[in-house]
Amino acid sequence: MNDLNNIREPEVTPSIWRATKEIGFNMASEPLTCSFLRTLAASKPGAKFLELGSGTGLSTAWLLDGMNATATLTTVDNDEIALKVLRDHLGKDNRLKVVCSDGDEFIKSIAGQRFDFIFADTWSGKYQMLDEVLALLNPGGLYVIDDMLPQPNWPDGHAEKVVALIEKLESLPTFITSKMSWASGLIVATKCA
Repeated sequence: MNDLNNIREPEVTPSIWRATKEIGFNMASEPLTCSFLRTLAASKPGAKFLELGSGTGLSTAWLLDGMNATATLTTVDNDEIALKVLRDHLGKDNRLKVVCSDGDEFIKSIAGQRFDFIFADTWSGKYQMLDEVLALLNPGGLYVIDDMLPQPNWPDGHAEKVVALIEKLESLPTFITSKMSWASGLIVATKCA
């Protein structure tokens, strides 16, 4: 089996990739991670999705491709240049709400809301404000993170933060967690009912 063969990507992703390269954005989610997100999204019809760290919208496009017509996605990033790419390519999808905000401030502003699926692809909701983000999940909800395997753009000392995050997630009594040494390194945690 070759997991790189026959990945049917959303039609819009080649144009998002081109625009991503044009602006020099180098932190986009890779296709295997995106394919996995789409599959998980398809398992949550009518769900309320949250993406922390939109970037230029590559993972957003894959999430939308897996979501059904009644699901909604709120995506948040603080980079207006990257979000312009996202809006230019995905902004007409009525299931999508795009927010330009500091991640921590946004998380504070939605305290008490609930989501069925959270993809945290930035510091906020992963290395910062983790407890607050996990509190946003409905029972049976999925929390997904990537970049758990060493990445070339990791700053010095980041590996220790990854180890601490994994240990924290595995210690939570109300979550069941699976780690995958695949793609960029994925973790999926489910909030127990």
